[in-house]
Amino acid sequence: MPLWGGAFSEPTDDDLRALNDSIGFDQRMYAEDIAGSVAYARAIAQAGIITGDEAERIIAGLLLVLQEFEAGVFTLQPGDEDIHTAVERRLTELVGAAGGKLHTGRSRNDQVATDFRLWVLAAIRDMQAQLIDLQRALLEQAQQHVHTIMPGYTHLQPAQPITAAHWLMSFFWMLARDVERLDDCHRRTATCPLGSGALAGTPFPVDRAMLAEELGFADYTPNSLDGVSDRDFAAEFLFALALANTHLSRLAEDIVLYSNPLFGYITLNDRYSTGSSLMPQKRNADPMELARGKAGRLIGNLTGLLASLKGLPSTYNKDIQEDKEAVFDSFDTLTRLLPVVTAIIQTLHLNPEKMRAALTEDLLATDLADYLVKKGLPFRQAHHVVGEVVRLAARENTAMSHINLDTLRSLSDLFAEDVAAVFDFEQSVARRAAPGGTAPEAVSQQIQQAEAWLNGRITP
Repeated sequence: MPLWGGAFSEPTDDDLRALNDSIGFDQRMYAEDIAGSVAYARAIAQAGIITGDEAERIIAGLLLVLQEFEAGVFTLQPGDEDIHTAVERRLTELVGAAGGKLHTGRSRNDQVATDFRLWVLAAIRDMQAQLIDLQRALLEQAQQHVHTIMPGYTHLQPAQPITAAHWLMSFFWMLARDVERLDDCHRRTATCPLGSGALAGTPFPVDRAMLAEELGFADYTPNSLDGVSDRDFAAEFLFALALANTHLSRLAEDIVLYSNPLFGYITLNDRYSTGSSLMPQKRNADPMELARGKAGRLIGNLTGLLASLKGLPSTYNKDIQEDKEAVFDSFDTLTRLLPVVTAIIQTLHLNPEKMRAALTEDLLATDLADYLVKKGLPFRQAHHVVGEVVRLAARENTAMSHINLDTLRSLSDLFAEDVAAVFDFEQSVARRAAPGGTAPEAVSQQIQQAEAWLNGRITP
């Protein structure tokens, strides 16, 4: 028997059914739907709506339905509009009329809101585990390159020397924020809407606190109108995933650039590179280009859901059905992407000699200005003087260290014999030893902080 239609004189049009039905994508929430129904059967039995015997038969039937789904033998029928319809239809086939009592005081509005929150709660923990795997890979690579020096860039122009470990660790901390952001999302998602009914609440004495606790929620929603229509958690989850993919995209851009022979700083493992059907010499970082490209897809999913939600009148509307496909797609996309990105980082080969060869004395211009500052010159004046040194070196097509001392002293009498010590890349990075800096000493401290952060994570 369908869940609705008694007041209708004609069956639903086939084209409308094709548009309206959500079973094609929401069936993946079968476990959550059944868990919610098991908890609800116990709650309405406790409230005296069904007998203890009926509750036992309903729960036994639901567990059989779960087994069918898990075994891949559950058969969808033409009337299965959504996962709720499908489960209830099969439950009634198994246990008879008692199955029809399960929906007493419950609506698909609060049911789907509960199912979806349960699904997102599990997906958050899954996503965090995948992000942490990538963090561990970045950390392991960084530990091997604390003393490897490479050019650092701003505006994609050579700026100052940094350590390769410092570069790798910058992405560790981006991902740490993503993991923590998902913690925040988890906290706000862990609120149970079940017991809200269609919009006005349930007229039966259902223990909502017990329902929330049994299903693993931290609390229940305080307002039934908001309870059935709130999809903030879905938008937050999509934002967290989109921003995580944005961070992956930034990592991907660096890897695409640095693996280019013009840089040559890194080499991708053959298993994670692709070739050209025409040009035999090509070695493409296609997986990282996909990581960069997928960010647009996830951003689109987020903006699409926000656009669907922005004009809705109060409480539940069918527009909200648009939430699940966007969330499922973003989660699935990152779930396919993250293991590949993690493997690329794990197998990445850094080329310290190429990084070293790319170091030019231009990168030490700030060190030269700092030298003058230590001699007592205000930084703004020191910046101007060193700018003249850079221009002179470029005009004479020579390195700054090759400009004789007399010429330097003509620009500032603070230059002395000890200026030669400035032109040392190891010393340049070593001087950035303040916490968060690129010096090996500071990066080692940063790595210890990262290890403590990972060790402090509570295993889901």
